[in-house]
Amino acid sequence: MRYLPLTDEDRRAMLGVIGAKSVDDLFGDVPAALRLSAPLDLPSGLGEIEIERELASLAAQNMAAGAVPSFLGAGAYRHHVPAAVDYLVQRGEFLTSYTPYQPEIAQGTLQALFEFQTQVALITDMEVANASMYDGATAAAEAVMMANRATRRAKALIAGDLHPHYRAVIETYGRFNGFATAMAPVDALAASLDAAISCVVVQNPGFFGDVRDYAALAEACHKAGALLVVAVTEVVALGLIKSPGAMGADIVVAEGQSLGNALEYGGPYLGLFATREKFMRQMPGRLTGQTVDADGLRGFVLTLSAREQHIRREKATSNICTNSGLCALAFSIHLALLGEAGFTRLAELNHAKAVQLAERLEKLPGVKLMTPSFFNEFTLRLPRPAAPLVDALATRGILAGVPVNRLLPERPNDLLVAATELTTDADIDALDAALREALR
Repeated sequence: MRYLPLTDEDRRAMLGVIGAKSVDDLFGDVPAALRLSAPLDLPSGLGEIEIERELASLAAQNMAAGAVPSFLGAGAYRHHVPAAVDYLVQRGEFLTSYTPYQPEIAQGTLQALFEFQTQVALITDMEVANASMYDGATAAAEAVMMANRATRRAKALIAGDLHPHYRAVIETYGRFNGFATAMAPVDALAASLDAAISCVVVQNPGFFGDVRDYAALAEACHKAGALLVVAVTEVVALGLIKSPGAMGADIVVAEGQSLGNALEYGGPYLGLFATREKFMRQMPGRLTGQTVDADGLRGFVLTLSAREQHIRREKATSNICTNSGLCALAFSIHLALLGEAGFTRLAELNHAKAVQLAERLEKLPGVKLMTPSFFNEFTLRLPRPAAPLVDALATRGILAGVPVNRLLPERPNDLLVAATELTTDADIDALDAALREALR
């Protein structure tokens, strides 16, 4: 009864209070066809010692990215996280705090979110940012819905090199929120604009690693009455490449995992969301603002909270029920520790390592570099399917990258390779030697 403390008598008393005859009555609105008719075929429970051993055994089967040469990317990147980040976010004042409904007792949380918003606005070169989203993919979908509200249109045009996961999330949102999506190659986006398009969604750097300037596309979007949404899966790139705001983006979304947050098997991560001030009231999530109290002292409050937790569902700009507050704090601490110069230097190190890696690997027999410009990730075309080669190298303790066909089946020979400041010369030597041998 350690984890299920209610007795049968407790359950009967609770059912009596709410007027239900049985627990099954609580699920009466769920169609019978969707309910289990028998218990799931699962093993019986184990004691705490036994389950710890079982979980440890399962965990031991994983190959940690930090334990071997790793060139994985595709939206999740391994960076050095200063020890101070973990120490500070685990302080009780931050670790136990949640939605700051009462500003008079949540000034620390609110100020941290305010500083986070300021940082996001600065690195994206936008005018306003919210207090974070779930992750980059859901932020992209929320951006499309925001563009639909702002333009009173209901069709999104998606660039062909948007991360497949982001595209899938946008399409899922569209299926259940009544908007359409279309896809076009990057070079054909401007020509594909029409009066039904609410926004164009691009990624920079793109899924395959390409870095582009979307200023001309932004101008074309605005002439057509559409908004430009720029997604960034590797936020460290903003320390070096032209900012989305400088290109004329109307909405910027990004995955913030690279700063302050480890890979963690895919989550929890955090979504960044920034826009122009004129669109602020259409922005999803919540916004922390600065004000003064009765004594004229600086204070912080939730300025906008257009979520269904706060207002009627039909009036809400989003049904997102929380933000990734602790992940956002880790992001903010890491970026504060770096500072502006440190952020730029980190980006330079990432790019330099990627250039070093690409120059080595494109010399391999039959290997072609498919990405003419890139930040810290690029695509190689191999002379044979990439997935079996990656699997073979994994058995040798090298995580060689992400086979593109795991996300895009029509490109079996393409390999997505990433480098960061943690990539060593020895790592590059190991991948070069292993690929050279495997491609013989």
